[in-house]
Amino acid sequence: MDMSLSMVARETSPGFGPSLSPDFGPGFGLNGFPRPMPPKAAKKPKKAVLFFEVEILDAKTREKLCFLDKVEPQATIAEIKNLFTKSHPQWYPARQSLRLDPKGKSLKDEDVLQKLPVGTTATFYFRDLGAQISWVTVFLTEYAGPLFIYLLFYFRVPFIYGHRYDFTSSRQTVVPLACICHSFHYVKRLLETLFVHRFSHGTMPLRNIFKNCTYYWGFAAWMAYYINHPLYTPPSYGAQQVKLALAIFVICQLGNFSIHMALRTCWGGGGGGLGGGCGASDSPLLSCLFGSKTRKIPYPTKNPFTWLFLLMSCPNYTYEVGSWIGFAIMTQCLPVALFSLVGFTQMTIWAKGKHRSYLKEFRDYPPLRMPIIPFLL
Repeated sequence: MDMSLSMVARETSPGFGPSLSPDFGPGFGLNGFPRPMPPKAAKKPKKAVLFFEVEILDAKTREKLCFLDKVEPQATIAEIKNLFTKSHPQWYPARQSLRLDPKGKSLKDEDVLQKLPVGTTATFYFRDLGAQISWVTVFLTEYAGPLFIYLLFYFRVPFIYGHRYDFTSSRQTVVPLACICHSFHYVKRLLETLFVHRFSHGTMPLRNIFKNCTYYWGFAAWMAYYINHPLYTPPSYGAQQVKLALAIFVICQLGNFSIHMALRTCWGGGGGGLGGGCGASDSPLLSCLFGSKTRKIPYPTKNPFTWLFLLMSCPNYTYEVGSWIGFAIMTQCLPVALFSLVGFTQMTIWAKGKHRSYLKEFRDYPPLRMPIIPFLL
């Protein structure tokens, strides 16, 4: 056989040719032909996002103020307010009130659109809350005024009691003591506003500051005028009455501060029981609002001053009223007594409202608690 033919036969025999090799590559089969390509997996269709349409009407005139298209279902009321502000810059979010009903309650900023009882086209009614001012500014103004006004009367600046009494001091020992207590109370309030209280709402209507300042400043001037008057007479029972009243005042001031600290601390994650902390926000109408949006049942801490939580919902008001009762006994002054009575009346209204909200919100709320006075009120 010819040598060249022999070589050709070898190259084409099974196992030697590259086209017939079973190890040629992953893309070829055993027969040497290319393997068929596997079918491509069908892509899963993306879920369509259901957007909402939001229209905002004037609560009084029903006039359409704004229409928002393609609003995400997870959008909050706060985000909707921000979108509304873009078309109406004069109504910044703090002065907006959005409601599902023209005469209904305002929706909370943290409410989510898809969780509200609305369809894909949501209708909200807008009310203008008016010009707003920060709570911190309000409280600082309310409390700095009485502190400054009282000191003017205490130091008997000119044009108050007559020239013969200008910059004179009282001979009664209770007068400087009353000035110290009054000043301590409002300095405490100022410091709590700056360093203790946390506000869940940033602003309040500007018009309220005039009403609140008239109340605090007016009563401060009225009581200071009589307590620091040159003809002021000391309490009927002398030093014993003053010492008893001072003890009441100091104890209630410490108790009020303890409640505020307990409320602040427990927002960081307190639990229940005597050692566990509490979780109730303070009333927004008198003292402060604590920052957490989550409402919990308030419980006592290890501090004995907080044990009043076992018997009442708002012990901070109880201590506040007790402080002014002690101050009224100390000075034996009618304007102080009237200030205490007016304050007690208003705080009772707020405490009852707070107590009702607790009972409505928490089924396991302690049944023995009363709003402001144990076993009575």
